[in-house]
Amino acid sequence: MSEDDPLRPPLDSRRFFMLPQSPMDSGYYVYGRLHGKPARGAYQYAHPTMMTAILRVALEWQAIDQRRMGVGDISLAGGIRPPDHDTHRTGLEVDVRPLRKDGREQPVSWQDPQYDREGTIKLIELFRTFAPVGKVLFNGPDVPFTTQYPGHDDHFHLKLRG
Repeated sequence: MSEDDPLRPPLDSRRFFMLPQSPMDSGYYVYGRLHGKPARGAYQYAHPTMMTAILRVALEWQAIDQRRMGVGDISLAGGIRPPDHDTHRTGLEVDVRPLRKDGREQPVSWQDPQYDREGTIKLIELFRTFAPVGKVLFNGPDVPFTTQYPGHDDHFHLKLRG
């Protein structure tokens, strides 16, 4: 296959692949905005360790729950500094939405009645089981292995060890 093969997923200058954009029956959907507009993958270049973690967790999640997990910001192509973050440059960080009780694929805050605390804990635990998780930032109270951090009410920020 040549580098310009249309069937090959996009690579950045680090040779990181873009996360596949919600293939059918994948166990995840993608979300995110860049400069106030839907990003559709622009912000989803993942280090091979992160790519493996997301795909493995999505597969395991799909086996135990019909809802899909929401995968947001990972890294811009080439590790360029995002305009609204000091992080998300290594491809080893990802934002994931907490789960909703109603299964809708929309944002939910831990304060919302539709927030599913138990499901979110299971999802974080899957990442901890199948990936070298170093840190999880999330403001939901009584969620094990998380650290509260400003701005993390409607997603958890997961960082892998490199």
